[in-house]
Amino acid sequence: MAKTKTQFVCSNCGYVSQRYMGRCSSCGSWGTLIEEVIRPETADRKSRINLAGQIAKVEHLAEVSLEEVPRIQTQLDEFNRVLGGGVVPGSMVLIGGDPGIGKSTLLLQVSGQLAAHGTVLYVSGEESAAQIKLRAERLGVKDDANFYLYPETDMSQIRKAIDELKPEFVIIDSIQTMQQPDVQSAVGSVAQIRETTAELLQIAKTNGITIFIVGHVTKEGAIAGPKILEHMVDTVLYFEGDNQRSFRLLRAVKNRFGSTNELGIFEMVQEGLREVLNPSEMFLEERLHDASGSAIVVAMEGTRPILVEVQALVTPTVFGNAQRTSAGIDRNRVTLLMAVLEKRAGLLLQNQDAYIRAAGGVKLEEPAIDLAVAIAVASSYKDVGTQSTDAFVGEIGLTGEIRRVPRVADRIAEAKKLGFKRVFVPKNSIKKDAKITGIQVIPVATLQEAVQQALG
Repeated sequence: MAKTKTQFVCSNCGYVSQRYMGRCSSCGSWGTLIEEVIRPETADRKSRINLAGQIAKVEHLAEVSLEEVPRIQTQLDEFNRVLGGGVVPGSMVLIGGDPGIGKSTLLLQVSGQLAAHGTVLYVSGEESAAQIKLRAERLGVKDDANFYLYPETDMSQIRKAIDELKPEFVIIDSIQTMQQPDVQSAVGSVAQIRETTAELLQIAKTNGITIFIVGHVTKEGAIAGPKILEHMVDTVLYFEGDNQRSFRLLRAVKNRFGSTNELGIFEMVQEGLREVLNPSEMFLEERLHDASGSAIVVAMEGTRPILVEVQALVTPTVFGNAQRTSAGIDRNRVTLLMAVLEKRAGLLLQNQDAYIRAAGGVKLEEPAIDLAVAIAVASSYKDVGTQSTDAFVGEIGLTGEIRRVPRVADRIAEAKKLGFKRVFVPKNSIKKDAKITGIQVIPVATLQEAVQQALG
């Protein structure tokens, strides 16, 4: 009989050590090394079948055939957009989010819609079939003949059910509750999550089954389990929001079949998740007219332009060092822009506390928000309100120049559609022969010029 070997795996980063250490030498976390038994791989577990369900062989690049797989459309256009145009057959999608944010609600609604395109198997390790049935009735999910529930956590039984039912879609809720019987580790451990995900990936690719996996997140906001979990799947989606607002944001951070910059916006109501068709109106509906410290930016989330209000509050500091606080906008970017405002626009901000936020709970990361942030800070400092029909787009350089940004025409069209009268854009982004009607486009070359024109 072979001697049993053990190893220690970090539950935070997946680092493997042959001996126990109090602190992980890879990520520096304390007390995260968990012991697991190394089981020798048996011959029947080894397979020559590749992830396409075929015998693996060496092929010349020119001989590889390409077949376009038709995507499956759900009734939630926001969900389709984030996935890159629809559900890809045989793909594996991981959805992470805080507890109670609505991950199970979203997948239950999607499951009811996918049942019209094939058999759906909903595997739950957290709720009974009766609990899922009650929620399905509340969400208006129809009792489709192709929709099956299976409250189970044993992967051997789940694989057997998949082999018998042969579904087109499988939902795993959640991956942290699933367990492999031949892995001698606790449920939710690194070894269990890794082995379970590997088996689900093999099932998805060899049988052409689309598998959705729910993943819990840690207090740091990352999906619990080894980082390799995100590398193994095809698509990683994060479902964001908070309990104080009814709006939810679905964001793609990895997508092998589409863009990773897409954003889907939903509203949580009594009947479940409802799409927000015009998110710009949602972010602007509570804005005060002619308020100082407010500026509108036309930001791009993937292929969609969204108008968001940037708010700034600049007050004299009480302590020795001025504070810089931001929400939804990178704090380092705010500090940099305030330094440029002081040096290039003549605003004395070194003795001023600044509080910056993106209204509505959205996160703004692209450089095109720079001009709106700077105008909002200058507006609050001068206590002069911006015009309610002005929008701002542009990246700011350290020398005070306004640099060009992509897709200016789409941003201008979105501002025009919502009734804005003027939009400030980088001078080099507008072509000389461009004809734009219905909205005044003001090209600006420097930050000082933009502040003077926007605030008089």
